[in-house]
Amino acid sequence: MSSSILTIIYLIASVTFIVGLKMLSHPITARKGNLVAASGMTIAILGTIFLYKENGVGLHNYAYIFAALIIGSIIGTLSAKKVKMTQMPEMVSLFNGMGGACAMLISVVEFNHFMQIENDEKYTTNYSMLLIIIVGLIIGAVSFAGSIIAWGKLNGKVKDFSFKGQHIFNMFLLLIIVSLSISIFYDFGDTDYIFYGILALALLYGVFFVLPIGGADMPVVISLLNSFTGVAAACAGFLYNNKAMLTGGILVGAAGTLLTVLMCKAMNRSLLNVVIGNFGVSNAASSSGEQGGAYKEVTISDAAMLMSYAKKVIIVPGYGLAVAQAQHTCHELEKTLTDKGVDVTYAIHPVAGRMPGHMNVLLAEADVAYEKLEEMEDANTNFKTTDVVLILGANDVVNPAAKKDPSSPIYGMPILEVEQAKTVIVNKRSMKPGYAGIENALFYQPKTSMLFGDAKKVLQDLCAEVKAN
Repeated sequence: MSSSILTIIYLIASVTFIVGLKMLSHPITARKGNLVAASGMTIAILGTIFLYKENGVGLHNYAYIFAALIIGSIIGTLSAKKVKMTQMPEMVSLFNGMGGACAMLISVVEFNHFMQIENDEKYTTNYSMLLIIIVGLIIGAVSFAGSIIAWGKLNGKVKDFSFKGQHIFNMFLLLIIVSLSISIFYDFGDTDYIFYGILALALLYGVFFVLPIGGADMPVVISLLNSFTGVAAACAGFLYNNKAMLTGGILVGAAGTLLTVLMCKAMNRSLLNVVIGNFGVSNAASSSGEQGGAYKEVTISDAAMLMSYAKKVIIVPGYGLAVAQAQHTCHELEKTLTDKGVDVTYAIHPVAGRMPGHMNVLLAEADVAYEKLEEMEDANTNFKTTDVVLILGANDVVNPAAKKDPSSPIYGMPILEVEQAKTVIVNKRSMKPGYAGIENALFYQPKTSMLFGDAKKVLQDLCAEVKAN
């Protein structure tokens, strides 16, 4: 009876995962979608704790189980409440790494269980189970180690590192891992040593896999590692015959993979190129002759005047806006301009910021209407009829070198074509290159004016000046 009830619970949980994922595709329903999926997961966890039985024996050690659940819930809640928007990519990487670590540890536990009963004929011939254990171990370990390195790189604690022939070294390391994994199926004599050797090498591979990748490729890496964690979780679901875990893992793996592909398409690069390209690690400045020239500045009052009397203004948010935590002030400027009859929208590049959808989350937090957000294709069409473009901390996603300079590392990447507008105002703290380390020719163009300063302070001053006009 309990088995039938548990099956129904897993079915309900799986449906909530699918519905929740669908709701996450739109900012208006995303928060509810998160709650729907979380509710399904809660039901699945409680159902497993109280109803799961193997050979008639259920779970025990409830004190340990609930202590872990309570501690984890408290840590997760406090972390989510305290995290700043600029630290959101780091938190995503860290939490994703914890998921990979969980899948990795499940494989370790189940391997030990597998070896204890290897003398039982029905288990020694169950090579499919051993295969799932090994696959879950490798993917989980790579996801864990890679996510921790990504977390360190995003918060500045880990620097980009590469050496000559590193990709060859990585391929050789992967070949050893695969070879050792195959050898387990032919020799059970030293299986323990081989298994833990695979674990160590997979962790090492995860480190060297992410270390050389930096700059504008970090959002893609985070998405890719997220898909790895989903696949590892699906392997764990297969091991335990847990439909909810299997469904959740498949959904996360598929969604992460699709998002990775879409982001690569948005950058006009293949996934292989992202993984081995080292984009943003040692990029030299673009060789465009426009760079290194003179730039002009604009005052707050002049910038406010230009926007106050414009018919259409497009705001391009970037990581600088997140650093300054100026999303609410930006929304205030938008409302102030709208009250004056100015048509204000936002142009969103798919890989702006340091994680997938970073700018969408940032603006949603400030209650910016979803209808105000324009995707790159629509924005590029509208720039031609725009009076003023205000760029807030964005750099690489508006760099014309991607279109004009074949020697640039970002050449071929689709960008927001802001230079087509009548006037471009760029807010930055300084003239330093962006996260990808590439100098921007846009800053030296005749129609571009620089507005230096902290984004929040600049936006506050602009609001005051616009209201005064």
